[in-house]
Amino acid sequence: MNKLDFFGKNKSIELMNAYGTKKTPFLFVISFDLEANFICPLDEIPHNLLKYSIDEIPRRNTMLENRRNFEFSRFPIPVEEYAAQYESVMTQIAAGNTYLLNLTCSTPILTNLNLEEIYDRGEARYKLWIKDEFVVFSPETFISIQDGNITSCPMKGTIMAAIPDAANQLLNNPKELAEHYTIVDLIRNDLNIVAKSVEVEDFRYLELIDTNFGQLWQTSSRICGRLPEGYNKTIGDLLFKLLPAGSISGAPKEKTLEIIKSTESHDRNFYTGVFGYFDGTNLKSAVMIRFIEEIRGEKVFKSGGGITSFSKMESEYMEMIDKVYVPFD
Repeated sequence: MNKLDFFGKNKSIELMNAYGTKKTPFLFVISFDLEANFICPLDEIPHNLLKYSIDEIPRRNTMLENRRNFEFSRFPIPVEEYAAQYESVMTQIAAGNTYLLNLTCSTPILTNLNLEEIYDRGEARYKLWIKDEFVVFSPETFISIQDGNITSCPMKGTIMAAIPDAANQLLNNPKELAEHYTIVDLIRNDLNIVAKSVEVEDFRYLELIDTNFGQLWQTSSRICGRLPEGYNKTIGDLLFKLLPAGSISGAPKEKTLEIIKSTESHDRNFYTGVFGYFDGTNLKSAVMIRFIEEIRGEKVFKSGGGITSFSKMESEYMEMIDKVYVPFD
């Protein structure tokens, strides 16, 4: 196979339901707009075109002598260009059309590594590489299903760990707290569409992320529920009812998605979509953030952050830049 086959939303749901009914293990890669999706049994994946690693414990590669020197430069959009999009979002917030919107941008980067080399060297909970398309090294769980229990772990809130008292600054920041409450409530409501007994099991815990520019503190929450018996037979319907992920869209979701489409200056494509696998019984998946795409031979890093009425433009601009990194040095 020299090329991957992608399917639209309806065909993807049909395939996933069929594999789920038969308890056939399969991989799925779903774009942000839900209309370009790769669905494939695990034993048929063309590994010359696609690699993945899901929920594995990151391990330091000690074979440093086999690595060539790493170069990485980033060229963020001018602050004036970002400010214009930011002010457009703030106008929508003031009008009551959205109260949280995840604004994202494309940052050109230069590196001497290709996408596959970045995948091989990267240390992240969730990794995916598609040849000549993109690489993703995500720290964020979308949903996991274990023995009929569904869990989502939205990640909202970021600060450079080198800042004095960074963790406490993040936890006590009113804007970050309000944003996190909003997303947790949104995800809880989403899970209630497909599950019963939904509850927030762990609210706003800290995680430390390694990057080539230093460490980042990020906050996440864990929300859980119970799926009905036989959920595997409609696993495609279940997944698409929850998409796009709330943490990378906003609230209210439907109207916010309209504003994102009219405001952002780039096409997200697979960025902020999801990928994962069903092993015949259980499911694991990630939100596709920390994302490098190859476009006409050039590499761009797509990143962003949540905008609320508490936001400050300069801080949001810097957060977008801080998220442009690779998970190794």
